[in-house]
Amino acid sequence: MQNIHGGDIYKYEQIIDFSANINPLGTPESVKTAIRQAAESADVYPQIYSDRLRSALAKHLQVQPEQIICGNGAADIIYRYAYALRANKALLTAPCFVEYEQALHASGTKQIDYYALNHTDFQIQEDFLDMLRADLDVVFLCNPNNPTGMCINEAVLTRIVQKCFELQIALCVDECFIEFLEDGADRSLLSKISQYPNLLIIRAFTKSYAMAGVRLGYGMTANQELIEKMYICGASWNVSVLAQAAGIAALQEKGYLAQTRAFLANEKQYLYTHFDRLGIHYWKGAANYIFFQAETNLGERLLQKHILLRDCRNYHNLPDTASNEPLRYYRIAVRTRAENVCLIQALQEIYSASGKERWE
Repeated sequence: MQNIHGGDIYKYEQIIDFSANINPLGTPESVKTAIRQAAESADVYPQIYSDRLRSALAKHLQVQPEQIICGNGAADIIYRYAYALRANKALLTAPCFVEYEQALHASGTKQIDYYALNHTDFQIQEDFLDMLRADLDVVFLCNPNNPTGMCINEAVLTRIVQKCFELQIALCVDECFIEFLEDGADRSLLSKISQYPNLLIIRAFTKSYAMAGVRLGYGMTANQELIEKMYICGASWNVSVLAQAAGIAALQEKGYLAQTRAFLANEKQYLYTHFDRLGIHYWKGAANYIFFQAETNLGERLLQKHILLRDCRNYHNLPDTASNEPLRYYRIAVRTRAENVCLIQALQEIYSASGKERWE
């Protein structure tokens, strides 16, 4: 079986992983301590509905505990949602996170339509609204988008939310990267869930708190019937004792996310400056990763230098070598300064060996 995600580091030795968009500051020490302490309770079942974690999340996000469902990562929430809806027809943007499509196929969705993002700014335009019709069951959006990092225009997003509500279309908005944004709280639809019961928001501790190995995500909606369906569309005890404790500890962190945002702003500018120097075409997204174009064999050449990046060939609407495109789309996480220096040095060596003045 082929791994279609980033983070597949286990078949390599001494690899620097730029393929997974994890917080470069690493897992907070308080979270590690909570996991170690929770291991003492490994012989008991976890709270089946993650009651203490949901209460902590509700207080942190100013929502009601009953509006939250916790899962084994955001992917668990996505699959439970797809199985709860059993949609006949769905709408996705292209490119977007591949798990939406996989979950829809697994749950029996017969038709998936795609809104092709233009390759200039990868933004959803007003014509997206024309695809929202009464025969549509569900729409998946990612804000900011994965893999491009682009945020949805707020005015357009507001119109999408309203039209989906009017047409009784279920709307799932993935906000797993929104905590990396300085204006993330303003861009979030979290304050809208009570107004729009057709809306589900998905977030995770995975990226923002560097807890990918712990597996902890959650969904938020005012639709209690939907939450009940989601609970029975997967196994019970889906969030471990260790994961619940880790999540509660993460929410008690003070200043960690603000420090992360400041760190990322500095490191992204460092990478942008060197990408400009090398002539690499990239998009200034809002998340903790950079989406760019480079030569088709860049991934293979960087692997030789023990650097792993995310090849975006398997995303819809991103042409690969089969279309005779001279360049390929890639995504890199923003890492620590030492790791980012290694990446730039490797790119410089590849650039110099190519004999080109610039990659364009």
